Amino acid sequence: MQCNYYQEKKCLSCHKINQAYHSQLTEKQNYLLQTLAEFNPKQVNPPYASPESGFRNKAKMAVFGTVEKPILGIQNDNAVIDLCDCPLYSANMQHILKLVRTYIRKQGLVPYNINKRKGELKFVIITESRIGDESYFMLRFVLKSEKFVDKIKNSYQLLHDKINNLQVVTINIQPNHAAILEGDEELILTDNPFLAFQLNQVPLYIKSKSFFQTNSYIAEKLYKTASDWVANLNVNSIWDLFCGVGGFGLHCIQHASSHHIQLTGIEISPDAIECATKSAAKLGYDKLNFKSLDATKYVTNEQSIPDLVLLNPPRRGAGKTLIQYLQTIKPNYVLYSSCNLTSMAEDLRLLTDYQMIKVQLFDMFPHTSHMEVLVLLQAK
Repeated sequence: MQCNYYQEKKCLSCHKINQAYHSQLTEKQNYLLQTLAEFNPKQVNPPYASPESGFRNKAKMAVFGTVEKPILGIQNDNAVIDLCDCPLYSANMQHILKLVRTYIRKQGLVPYNINKRKGELKFVIITESRIGDESYFMLRFVLKSEKFVDKIKNSYQLLHDKINNLQVVTINIQPNHAAILEGDEELILTDNPFLAFQLNQVPLYIKSKSFFQTNSYIAEKLYKTASDWVANLNVNSIWDLFCGVGGFGLHCIQHASSHHIQLTGIEISPDAIECATKSAAKLGYDKLNFKSLDATKYVTNEQSIPDLVLLNPPRRGAGKTLIQYLQTIKPNYVLYSSCNLTSMAEDLRLLTDYQMIKVQLFDMFPHTSHMEVLVLLQAK
């Protein structure tokens, strides 16, 4: 992938970009093998490669500059860099970022100045969903206060008229002078709060504050692989912990050999649970139960023992208490997906009664050192 921002040393986020892509994958696979060697995995699959450009489905842009010349991008060594042409985004996304930049200028939305603590518009966040040949979009404005809420409410239709399939528009209020992307208050301007995705014919939905994988192409491969691995197991009950909008659990149910599997999805975010429940209803499932709860509290208070536990925790890992409890109750299988190999390995070291059956790397984050890893464990 060619990137002028990197060549001109304006943005160095993709620090592996000058390394041939096949070499990047080899390096990541070797690191994976080295890190997981202590677990003696029975089968290590080759890595899943990503497209080298245009793969990110979410753009999170800080807003700098002035009303007359707003800049969407990053601050680097006291210089602000406009990243509307970043090659990590699709041509559609790049075009929309420029339309939004023009909209900001024409509506007089004053960018927030970090040093002076003045201004209003802090971030613009755009999410793209591709279904078939069509792209659909969610647009969020993050403001310091409600000062420009009415102005955006009264004018966002101008963006609707120019952006095909702009499904959701929201305003988030983040009043704190801190490196926090969003606040608690979210105002939904459109009638529809959901952005629909479709991966492997499984409908998924996100709301404005839902977590979703940033690389839809690799997410599709990740979920399909998980469902393929589970399809060959004797499983009648599943806990999907840190389930998000239900991607893993819904795929494993959709493609399972048995259609009588009981699935319980646990996620702290009520919005994500609402999305997962909507997907389950769309698929016509009545044995799925999604609950907005803390995963550790749920597990340690639940009396039953599932056949399979799906784990997709945040970067910090699932945590010692939860993992030790799984070691105690000993479900037959654990399927663990993580974007942090270090915290995953720390968790897996506590599961001493399990054999690592399968491992696969998914290159969710090309041109960086980050990776997504899927591991299947079986009780000894």
